[in-house]
Parts: sequence; C-alpha cells; structure tokens
Amino acid sequence: MSKILFVMTGSSHWTLEDGTRHTTGFWADEAVVPFEAFRAAGHEVVVATPGGVVSPVDPASLAPEATGGDEEAARIKAVVDGADEFRHPVALTEVALDGFDAVYVPGGHGPMEDLAVDTDSGALLTRALESGKPVGVVCHGPAALLAAVKEDGTNAFAGYRITAFTNTEEELAGNADNAPWLLQDRLVEAGLKVEAGEPWASHVEVDRSVVTGQNPASSAAVAAELLARLG
Repeated sequence: MSKILFVMTGSSHWTLEDGTRHTTGFWADEAVVPFEAFRAAGHEVVVATPGGVVSPVDPASLAPEATGGDEEAARIKAVVDGADEFRHPVALTEVALDGFDAVYVPGGHGPMEDLAVDTDSGALLTRALESGKPVGVVCHGPAALLAAVKEDGTNAFAGYRITAFTNTEEELAGNADNAPWLLQDRLVEAGLKVEAGEPWASHVEVDRSVVTGQNPASSAAVAAELLARLG
C-alpha cells in the first residue's frame, strides 16, 4: 500500500482583475475521481492544505451539468462531505514528505489564489520532484507549480513538458477577460513547456515523474498514470 499526499487549496475565492471575488475552491471531480481510484487500489490518501483548513469545494462543480446528472452530482457531493480525508486535512507545514509515495494536486480556481504563492506547498513539490516521487497535477492545479522556486530563483519544474487549463478554455469559460493572469501564460513564463490539447477533452502529459492533466476530463487518466507508477 502506498501513501498519497493531496495538496489542496484553502481558498473559497479567486480575486479577479477588478478586485471582485469569484466563488471557487477545488473542482469536485478532480479530487473525487482520483481519490476513489487510489482508495479502490488500496492506497492511503492524506489531504494537506494551507493552515490545515478544510478545502472548500467549488459549488459550480457540484451542479448536475458539471457532473453528468443529478445522481452523479449527489454521489460526488456525498464523497466530498463524508470522506474523513477531506473533512480532516493536515497543515502543509506538518507534512513529512518522506512518509509519502506520491503527491497529487487537484484544480479549481482556488489554487490560483493561494497555492500559486504558497511557499510551503512549493517547497513540498520541489522536494517531491527532487526525490523522484510521482507528482500528479490537474487543470488549475499546476498553479501550485509556480511556487516551486529553488534557491537560485528558478522554477524546479522549468523545462518539464506539462499541460494545464489553457488560455482557450479560460476564454471559453468566460473568465479570461477579468483574470488577473492566465495560468498557461504564467507557466510558460516560469520556463515550463505547456502542451495544449483540444478544449474540454482529456489530455495528459507525462515527463519523467510528472503527470499533468489539462482539465476535469483528464482526472481519471492522470490517476491511472499515477497508479501505474505506484505499482
């Protein structure tokens, strides 16, 4: 049995360019689908957040139109509300990375607000990368990679081929015009090689120990790639 660290947002909002707050958090599918896959395979999951706060779920991600219908929406909500792992996270500062076999970061716009600038999260991801542990990241989760800055000021993931929620998808979702910055642009500026697939379709990139998914539809494929590396 392996032990997998979920690094999750603690923010329920994303501050937009005009100063307004967009209600957000983590995107339910991107946490629940891998969580269920890892648990079904017999692995342990531990959730860590800034300050150890319960990670808020984006209400939009629990809507029937986002989950494929009322029944699935109710099922996913039951997992979010009922799983002890989501209800009782630990603080990022309390994590001893040596005790984990992989790290996973789900998206939602929440990471754009906090994990993108969280030095504790960035340090964990840097150590995971340097130790060769599998690192899985989905959708807006790659915002957390921006905080993985080495002592020389460069990004630990610079040069890695990844994917993430694209500028095109942000535009199609209606968020680009009021976004303080776009994830794809910022990752490229940090030296990462971002590969964009078709909007909303599953797209996964694997480069050495790093597995990334472009959007919510990619969550299951990222989980499968991580499971293959855990054995």
